[in-house]
Amino acid sequence: MENSFREHLEEAALWRNRLTGNIEQPLTEAGAKELGRLAFLRFERRQELDTFMKKWIQEVAGFNEVNEDLKELQKKAQLAKWQQEKVLQKEWPLLRETDQSRIKKQETKQISEQAEQFIQDVSNGGQFLDDHLVKTVIDKQMKLKETADAFLEGFQGNYYSKSLFAELKQEVSEMQVLSETFYDEITKQLGAENTKTSLVELDEMIGMAKVKERVKKLYAFLKYQKERQKHGFQTSNLLNLNMIVTGNPGTGKTTIARLLASIYHELGVLEKPTVYEVDRSQLVAGYIGQTEEQTLAAIERASGGILFIDEAYSLRREGQAGNDYGQAVIDTLVSAMTSGAYAGTFAVILAGYPKEMRDFVRSNPGLSSRFPEQNHLHLLNYTSGELIQIAEKKALDHDFIFTETAIKAVEAEIERVKVDHTFGNARVVEDIVRDAIFEKGAEGYRETEADFVLLEHKHVKNNKVEANNDALEQLDQLIGLHEVKKELKKLTAFAKVKETRRRMELPVPPMPLHTVFTGPPGTGKTTVAQLYARALNQIGLLKRGHVLTVGRSDLVSGFVGQTAIKTNQVIEDALGGVLFIDEAYSLVQGGANDYGGEAITALTQAMTEYEEELVVIFAGYESEIELLLNSNPGLKSRVRKEINFPNYTSEELYAILMQKAEGYGYTLSEEAQTKVNDHFEQETIRGNGRYVAKFFEDLIQEQAVRMPDDETEVAKLMIINEESVMQVIGES
Repeated sequence: MENSFREHLEEAALWRNRLTGNIEQPLTEAGAKELGRLAFLRFERRQELDTFMKKWIQEVAGFNEVNEDLKELQKKAQLAKWQQEKVLQKEWPLLRETDQSRIKKQETKQISEQAEQFIQDVSNGGQFLDDHLVKTVIDKQMKLKETADAFLEGFQGNYYSKSLFAELKQEVSEMQVLSETFYDEITKQLGAENTKTSLVELDEMIGMAKVKERVKKLYAFLKYQKERQKHGFQTSNLLNLNMIVTGNPGTGKTTIARLLASIYHELGVLEKPTVYEVDRSQLVAGYIGQTEEQTLAAIERASGGILFIDEAYSLRREGQAGNDYGQAVIDTLVSAMTSGAYAGTFAVILAGYPKEMRDFVRSNPGLSSRFPEQNHLHLLNYTSGELIQIAEKKALDHDFIFTETAIKAVEAEIERVKVDHTFGNARVVEDIVRDAIFEKGAEGYRETEADFVLLEHKHVKNNKVEANNDALEQLDQLIGLHEVKKELKKLTAFAKVKETRRRMELPVPPMPLHTVFTGPPGTGKTTVAQLYARALNQIGLLKRGHVLTVGRSDLVSGFVGQTAIKTNQVIEDALGGVLFIDEAYSLVQGGANDYGGEAITALTQAMTEYEEELVVIFAGYESEIELLLNSNPGLKSRVRKEINFPNYTSEELYAILMQKAEGYGYTLSEEAQTKVNDHFEQETIRGNGRYVAKFFEDLIQEQAVRMPDDETEVAKLMIINEESVMQVIGES
């Protein structure tokens, strides 16, 4: 019998205690009890004694109290072995008077051999079966063999003893009955007759508290209706088995569908406990009439059970063309559910993301009436604790155990990838466990129990990209921007405290980290945004720490309804990082018929909905940004900080150039330095850092032109002289 989820976790904890040295050595009475319990749980899961369990049984042999428990385990192991190996034949040769003598001899010889084989097989394990039953079976087998051998010895040509033949037939008949009794007793003692009901299986699933409550009510309701039906009351309009199951990937939608199929079957409302799973690709064809045929074929296969359609909303695509036949699937399905040969013979479960599924059902009157609100189940994402339990169970299914530090590493990796609605829940956990097992196996073969079983911190793959150095340290290395650094450090300090308070389950002040960066081009806004994103990632607030830079064209469309879709796609790509909107004021500069307002509305909603997964930075000139914020009160209330990036001074521009040159291994001669410094002081520089970057690129190109083709002296390759500077200044 399959262990419950709780027993899996108990087994994992006990085995971890053993492998990490938490069970005292040499064993105490308490430690022996733990080891005995571990052996029992492992046997219940595997139904056989393996190398580990045999070793544990030997270790606790000196502890009488535990020994008695393990004798029971050994007994069950022997029973399971007998059951698996079919040690006692259920089918015996059929003896008939009309058979030729040769056939009678062959059949009788087989009976003798079967009886002898059983006696040999049970001789070492018979003490574990009920004494009376095993004695009865062995005695019957010995008597059967004795009668068979005597019958064979009495053959003279075609002559045989008719009385012995009749006796042998009677004994074989009795043995067939006794065989059933023998295996019934084994089944009883193994506990395998306690088949779990669907509700018990549901209870043992991790999480899903609200879903469990809802399904139990559904079970009680369906049972009530079946009882009313028995008494002749009308029930046909009340027994609606069709369901909508929504949730993100890996939350158990398919598992729930299978449990519902079992429940419907147990209650007798469906003929079979089966689920036939399909998606759009298996239903929609490219030719008129073919879609209806494929849909009816799927319904026929599902008849008697449940038809499960994953991502059902894909059947109705926005703006679908005339040659898209998804609507034909819906029409055929609705018709089959209510009339014709298949009406009432199957149930339908539609599954997918919550929002998309709600929109899909509302847009199809035929569906909305057949999937009432009370038949909608929503599966929440698993909590971190629940995902850890799932990880431990999946590892144990492959006979692996995580150490405590490895479990923390698994939790950290889960949190890192848990960003948006595409997070795969249990599927992600399964991938993490599989990768850890691969890393363990890649170390090569060793010998101890821990070498075969224990998954450590080093085996858990961490896909987080580690920064070469601290983001705030890099910020300090930037030239100038003194007020910017000061304000950014305030924001990151608050973010750190906010994240710490959240982890400690303390109240968290609702201060968003969305920001306005104002200033002319080239003042470092994009660079600082990247450092800000990395700093928040290092704190643990942003899980990806990337920057997605977009402009008006990435957000605004020229068609009604398309801007919100376009903007939401950008938001999804930015989740876990910073969305940097350059020249953000352009969103409100399109006139009365412009769709920039749709983008602002979508952004405003996202800034609240994804407060823990997204930081938005609006960048541009100060006066224009003010117009943007004033265009939408909701937007202004969500942006609490404005950081101004001033033009660089001539000294800062000079320092930026020298820093850039040094970073690439170049040195300016004294004369060249003077020329550069004079240029920055005397000229009005537009473009700030961008100008400096272009100026440096021109310098190294001019230096390259002045180098002889055969130059190999390192010092000369590194020097930028006055002539190169003068040439660049002259060109600019």
